[in-house]
Amino acid sequence: MADNKIGGGAQTPPSGGKASGNADNDGNLSATAGAVVFDRSKNGSGESTGQVTSASSSWTPPACYYAPKYSPDALQKYLEPIWNAESTGSQWDLEQRNKYEKGQPYKDFNKDKAGKGYWWDAYVTKGREGDPGALDCDKPIFWVDKGDAPPADIPQAITPKMLAQLAYAEIRVPSTKVNLAPADTTKVNLPTWAWLDAAKFKPVSVTASVPLLGVEATTTAEPVSLKIDPGTDDATTYPASGVCEFDNGHIGEAYAKGKADETPPCGVEYLRSSGDGSYPLKATITWKIHWTGTGVTDAQDLPDGTFGAEQDVVVQEIQSVNR
Repeated sequence: MADNKIGGGAQTPPSGGKASGNADNDGNLSATAGAVVFDRSKNGSGESTGQVTSASSSWTPPACYYAPKYSPDALQKYLEPIWNAESTGSQWDLEQRNKYEKGQPYKDFNKDKAGKGYWWDAYVTKGREGDPGALDCDKPIFWVDKGDAPPADIPQAITPKMLAQLAYAEIRVPSTKVNLAPADTTKVNLPTWAWLDAAKFKPVSVTASVPLLGVEATTTAEPVSLKIDPGTDDATTYPASGVCEFDNGHIGEAYAKGKADETPPCGVEYLRSSGDGSYPLKATITWKIHWTGTGVTDAQDLPDGTFGAEQDVVVQEIQSVNR
């Protein structure tokens, strides 16, 4: 499939030439040459932002992945000290020597293929080091020729689709504190209008890439709806579902003088006083998330994301005056 194809990768500089950011003049990869890098310049910003949570409880971005990590010489420099230390057991050391050095199936660390491919190994996604999923990438180091897809039996091998999933975890969206009228303190049986600052709520995106392989994916989140939870069952929401849809970049409608007798398109009406305390109104935005990437021009869906915040609302009884 298109999203499994890996690009041609960076070329080793000629002898005496200037080294690239991924390799020295001998063609050795840097320690993080195959690591995923992120462009967050189009991410959410402002005084307060947060990470979206997948609306699918069974889905999370990967905790580990496979990507290029060693050139032939670099793999030799990594493995030989381990073997020579004899701390991993003679049987394991022998199996490793046979595998990577003695031709079963690789010979002399694939030095005859230097510049034509890379040794791939596991990377743990930053921030997921203690996640049990980080242990899923337990395959031995393997070789992939430039331009070839990694073996089909390694589902964690980096692809544009996986890059999109990793970018998902880097999405940040604005705080969902809503504007209220009346603000903070309202009255029993008085419709309270709710709306969001449209300038803050617009599509955001993060691009993840492996420059060494020439592959990338951009994951975009677009706000689609706001759900209002009044913080008590003694309340009526507008609309009745409590879900206010985004409409041409706007959600809800700012209260204006003269609308006191109108029903707000988005809001809440409390039916009982909060007494000496307050109600924890929670506003949660659902973000539709999709991606495009190398070889994938039509937007592909990922699970919706949500992000919410609470704010205290004081509800007072309407005081009547007896004459």
